[in-house]
Amino acid sequence: MKRILIGALTAATFALPAMAGSEITITDAYARAAGASAMAGAAFFVIENTGDVDDRLIGARSDIAAKVELHTHIEGEGGVMQMRQVEDGFPVAAGSSHVLQRGSDHVMFMGLKAPMEQDATVTVTLVFEKAGEIEVDIPVDLERQPNMGGMNHGSMGSN
Repeated sequence: MKRILIGALTAATFALPAMAGSEITITDAYARAAGASAMAGAAFFVIENTGDVDDRLIGARSDIAAKVELHTHIEGEGGVMQMRQVEDGFPVAAGSSHVLQRGSDHVMFMGLKAPMEQDATVTVTLVFEKAGEIEVDIPVDLERQPNMGGMNHGSMGSN
């Protein structure tokens, strides 16, 4: 009986990390480039963490470009907005969302290997600190304007 109890406690201890953690979903995703001859493009989406543990998007990969980085826009000298790589990634607190949108945080594709064509799909592997790797198929939408789509971005806070 003692052996069974010890075995059950050991199994329960190893099961705990699987039950408590980061549960990430990606919604409202789209990718775009400035034009057919563009050398760079970007992806935008909402990261939702429905788990009970904070997580962080720490990287991204895609075969569409020579280099893929996490970027944001910051205000530089004279109020000019500048794009910068975010090496620490984007935090996504437990039970919250983080919006990647134009003029703010986004996934940047540099050195496009082929044009991003309307209605094509870009496969991107997102790397999270806790959730690990999540592969996402993102539709290319060259016609989408800022704040279009199913989400009300104005009511969400970036974390």
